[in-house]
Amino acid sequence: MGVLALIVINKAGGLIYNRTFGDGLNQLNTNDYLVLAGTFHGVHAITARLNPLKGFMNAQQQQQQQAALSGGSAPIPSRPDPPSGLEVLETENFRLQCFNTLTGIKFLLFTDTMQANVDVAMRRVYDLYSDYVMKNPFYQLEMPIRCETFDRKLNSYIREINSSR
Repeated sequence: MGVLALIVINKAGGLIYNRTFGDGLNQLNTNDYLVLAGTFHGVHAITARLNPLKGFMNAQQQQQQQAALSGGSAPIPSRPDPPSGLEVLETENFRLQCFNTLTGIKFLLFTDTMQANVDVAMRRVYDLYSDYVMKNPFYQLEMPIRCETFDRKLNSYIREINSSR
């Protein structure tokens, strides 16, 4: 089995979509999915701040900017990297891959540990979300995803991935 489940979490940590694609995971009830989404959101927020090199790099950039200002030339501003947080969690039974959009939406894809090209699959899921959910005039941001076209296209794509294995 390749792709096992997909969970989408809004920027406040609320569950807005969940779908299981195989029987490789234990079946959870809705309350368990809500707890999972909130817990992952909190862990992701904590791990986004746990980057010891980022503080060192910021201090180095400030020193370089001060040196450039005292020299008379204006430094070229650089855009800081957004904090990434937890991206991959791998166990002996499954792999959890997180894709965090710039708007704060998190896509959690549960796959088999042997699944290849998870980044490509994640990008395609995000493209489907962009095409069929975000372009839907009846969808409201941060609300649960109820879009039949998205469900059909997603199921078709995941079926294609799982059958190719």
